[in-house]
Amino acid sequence: MTDEASLVPNAPRPVPRVLALANQKGGVGKTTTAINLGTALAAIGETVLIIDLDPQGNASTGLGIDRRSRRVSTYDVLTGEASLREGILETAVPRLHIAPSTMDLSGLELELAGERDRAYRLRDAIRALNAVPAHSDRQRNEIDYTYVLIDCPPSLNLITVNAMAASNAILVPLQCEFFALEGLSQLLKTVEQVRTTLNPQLTIHGIVLTMFDARNNLSSQVVDDVRQFMGEKVYETIIPRNVRVSEAPSYGKPVLLYDLKCVGSQAYLRLASEIIQRERALRAAA
Repeated sequence: MTDEASLVPNAPRPVPRVLALANQKGGVGKTTTAINLGTALAAIGETVLIIDLDPQGNASTGLGIDRRSRRVSTYDVLTGEASLREGILETAVPRLHIAPSTMDLSGLELELAGERDRAYRLRDAIRALNAVPAHSDRQRNEIDYTYVLIDCPPSLNLITVNAMAASNAILVPLQCEFFALEGLSQLLKTVEQVRTTLNPQLTIHGIVLTMFDARNNLSSQVVDDVRQFMGEKVYETIIPRNVRVSEAPSYGKPVLLYDLKCVGSQAYLRLASEIIQRERALRAAA
């Protein structure tokens, strides 16, 4: 999306809101939420970049990015071999782009172990994304993103710390199952450590409950427990367990493209609207 400011040489670029989707537990709907929230935000007019930081690359695959197309990946960005803008690819969704990942990311922690700036690689890459080179005018085809969503790996490692250090806030997908709260306290401790040592502005944006099964009394109990534990940090929107949501990645599509009318698609549209409302409230309070 090109605004008038984008045509002015050396004008400051708008700064996107950066949200990291993090949970050290696997299978909680983190990547599914990144893909479909990004699509929903784009559908309501935002310009969105998803940064795939999971070595498995499921967010990239789920958006139809073939592995042979990933010539520049987030591994290259974090090692300093390429800029973030060099790695960005278009998706089938208008206003939604992705920086894909590859398995090379799995060895990143060892490679960067001795580097002093190892926790700030992603932060610096995102800042450079918005910078206008002093020696040249802004390219007319360069996108100004309003949201950056970071899909983190299912662990609290250096990659996740990079995401937290680069983000304004954390969005936590939490599955409606028996051990939902197990591990949440450790994630919250990690967020607090990053806030204290690396990123004083970091907050918890919210917790989204996923894979809710209305036929299961346990799901309702988990919702009650999480709301009691985390209060207003829990979004009102709950993502239901839905076959269409599970099927969509195998076709390389977000569920909103695969089946817009299904309950999963409608839930992600509501979540996007709720996030926008929270963002407006945060700006009004600032």
